[in-house]
Amino acid sequence: MSPTTKIEPLGAVRERVLVTLRQDIIAGRLRPGDRLVERELAERLGVSRVPVREAIRALVVEGFVHFESARRTVVRRLTPADVKELFELREALEVYAAGLAASRATPEDLAEVEQLLDQAATATESGDAEAITDVNSRLHDRIVAMAGNSLLIEALEPVAGRLRWMTRRNEEWRQLLVEHRELYEAIASGDPNRARAHALAHVQTNYRSTVRQLFGESEPTEEARCP
Repeated sequence: MSPTTKIEPLGAVRERVLVTLRQDIIAGRLRPGDRLVERELAERLGVSRVPVREAIRALVVEGFVHFESARRTVVRRLTPADVKELFELREALEVYAAGLAASRATPEDLAEVEQLLDQAATATESGDAEAITDVNSRLHDRIVAMAGNSLLIEALEPVAGRLRWMTRRNEEWRQLLVEHRELYEAIASGDPNRARAHALAHVQTNYRSTVRQLFGESEPTEEARCP
C-alpha cells in the first residue's frame, strides 16, 4: 500500500453503498422482487460484505426492501395500500408546506425554484428519467424548506426516498412540469390559499398517475383511493 493511500472509513463505505443501492432501486435497476445477495453486491461494488449487510438493513428500515426469509432479502413490491398511505402523508404535509412557503418565501427562494424549473424543462426535453426524478425531488424539497418549519422537514425525511421511488414510476413528465410551474406561480403570488389548492391538485393528480403506472388502473380502486 502506498504511503499516500487513504483507507476509506467503514461508515463512509457503508453510506456510499447505501446511496448506490437506494438509487438503483429508485431508478429501477433493482426491481421489485429482485433478490439482494450480499456476496454479489459486495463484488460489484468492490467492498466487503459488512457495509453491504449494514446498507441492506438500513434499506429495510427505509421501506425499500424486506426479508422474505432469514436467507432471502428482496426489493419490496409496492401495493395499492402502500401508495395510498404515502400519498395521504404527502398530501397532509406538502399542502401545508406550500401554504407556509407562499407566506414566507424570499426573492432568493423563488429564484432558486425558477432555476430548478429551468433544469426540469431541460431534463424533460431530453427525456432523462433520472435527471427528471432528481430535479423534481429537489424542487419539492426546496418548497418544504421554504416553509421554514424544521419539524415539517423531519416528518418528511423518513419517507422522502420512498416517495421518490414511487413518483419515479410516473412518466407523465410534461404534465409534471406544467403542474410544477403552476405551483411555483401560486407560491410566488404570496396567496397561501392559492398555493395550498395547487399543491393539493398536484398531489392528487400525481397519485392517480402513479397508481396508473404501477397497477395499470385508470382510476384507483376504493381501497387505494387517496381522499
